[in-house]
Amino acid sequence: MSSPDLSDLERQAVMQVLHTPNLSMGEQIEAFEAAFRHYLGAKHAIGVNSGTAALHLCVLAASITSGDWVLTTPFSFVASTNVVLYANAIPVFVDVEPRTGNMDLAQAAQAVRDLAEGGAAARRWLPRRGLGRRKGQLKAILAIDVFGQPADWDALRTLAAPLGLKLIEDSCEALGAEYKGRKAGLLGDYGTFGFYPNKQITTGEGGMIVTNDDEGASLMRALRNQGRAPGDTWLQHTYLGYNYRLDELSAALGVAQMQRLEQLLRRREQVAAWYNQRLRDLPGVEIPYIAPETTRMSWFVYVIRLAPGIDRAGVAARLAERGVPVRPYFLPIHLQPYMRARFGYRPGDFPVTEDLGERGLALPFSGIMSEEQVDHVCRALRQVL
Repeated sequence: MSSPDLSDLERQAVMQVLHTPNLSMGEQIEAFEAAFRHYLGAKHAIGVNSGTAALHLCVLAASITSGDWVLTTPFSFVASTNVVLYANAIPVFVDVEPRTGNMDLAQAAQAVRDLAEGGAAARRWLPRRGLGRRKGQLKAILAIDVFGQPADWDALRTLAAPLGLKLIEDSCEALGAEYKGRKAGLLGDYGTFGFYPNKQITTGEGGMIVTNDDEGASLMRALRNQGRAPGDTWLQHTYLGYNYRLDELSAALGVAQMQRLEQLLRRREQVAAWYNQRLRDLPGVEIPYIAPETTRMSWFVYVIRLAPGIDRAGVAARLAERGVPVRPYFLPIHLQPYMRARFGYRPGDFPVTEDLGERGLALPFSGIMSEEQVDHVCRALRQVL
């Protein structure tokens, strides 16, 4: 489905670390964080061992605790919901906009008003069960920059500001994306990136938090390092923390990838452009939509949508016979077995998310794909359809 774009620069960077005795908490993580601060203009960048860990620490920095409500969407990778559950808080879902898959702003605005009012108005947005005994309170909005396209963050800030809600930007799929000329990651109070091998840059596994919040950054640095606050000795722990550190080998890989970031983004843009050219007029296929506010799309995956009535599983099977792997993208979070068991969600609860989940198909995609490979995928898709 995807291949990392690696060069001798990355290989040499990792080998140099192996010639030192320092494999953790050294100069490479500091250099990686500095590269992110410079790229985004952020006051703070905090390297961690996954995008999930990054999101979890943001939830904790936002003072989200047991029983609190966090507004988010079910059209995402499960981590964006799981990190809310890690804090024993309640993910409160709103559906998504059908063209981008990002949070539906009209629904979000209504949900914020109703949840603030409480009572019967709030209950229409809450899950059927699993709320616990504590009376909930809306504390944050966690929105996703789906497939590398930023959500409408100015509108979200307008919703959040009157109630003092924290904005957490899950930009794990959107490094390099721009919203109204501003880079994704700093569009909320806390932003996160992930570096799995199919992402725009990779460290194998890894993540980064960016923020301009001094107090939040200090807390998250402590929590990633077993809860050691500034001034603590090696065996002192001010907080209940985690081992969310990013090792030096991974950080060195990240430093090298950041040096090539613009090249990596342009290569992915070219592959997406090849797909767009070949699939734009193919009956039964809807190519990705780019919103006017997205001044730069950062291509994480290339997801088409098949027309209603087309047998997606059959298409996938016939493409596999032709050597073309594809995947459904995303499967709705609210219909995952553990979510249905805990909260009582059912098919039909979030119809746009479910429709996109039923029709979305991720094609092979990476920055090292050749035009001939794209041609092969598109020919096979045309034959199957």
